[in-house]
Amino acid sequence: MAPEIFKVYPENPHKRVINKAVQILKNDGVVIYPTDTVYGLGAGILSKKGIDRIYRIKKISNHKLLSFIVPDFKSIAQYAHISNHAYKIMKRCLPGPYTFILPATNHVPKKLFQKRKTVGIRMPDNNLCKELVNALQSPIISASVPAGPDEILNNPEEIVKRFGNEIDLVMDGGLLVSEPSTIVDLTGMDVEIIRKGSGDISRVF
Repeated sequence: MAPEIFKVYPENPHKRVINKAVQILKNDGVVIYPTDTVYGLGAGILSKKGIDRIYRIKKISNHKLLSFIVPDFKSIAQYAHISNHAYKIMKRCLPGPYTFILPATNHVPKKLFQKRKTVGIRMPDNNLCKELVNALQSPIISASVPAGPDEILNNPEEIVKRFGNEIDLVMDGGLLVSEPSTIVDLTGMDVEIIRKGSGDISRVF
């Protein structure tokens, strides 16, 4: 079945669209939404069925780490252990186009654990993402829409053509001209850049 498609303005999304997306997420649905980097596949982190659907859409092992979006630092502290050093780095960078890998607390659903209990945390500089997680009252998965190795799907029309039968709702924020987030591992003593993306690395160090 074709997904519902709604035009959105990421800085001022219509409440009706946010509420519709939340209703779908609460019912194990999967949505496509714009972030401050690329379009994301979203499911509620408490929805095992929704998360399984994302693994299937991305065609990846369900042992692979999926990051999720939180609205503020208070929420990060609920799901991750943050050292003073890590907090200073994150305070400089967030909200922004970074994914921080941190030691997980036991508030994180086991479905999202790797063998070493870590989580990937996103706090995008994007009002739509913030309103979405606030309305859901729970984090949502932030997984990039799958594409080829040298391809980023930032056109909602193309996303619908490829994955329309596998998703429930598309929040169309127009063509995004960006690249994935910079991934920073803060689980050890040393800061490690896992992937260079749109986030400025100089702000990390």
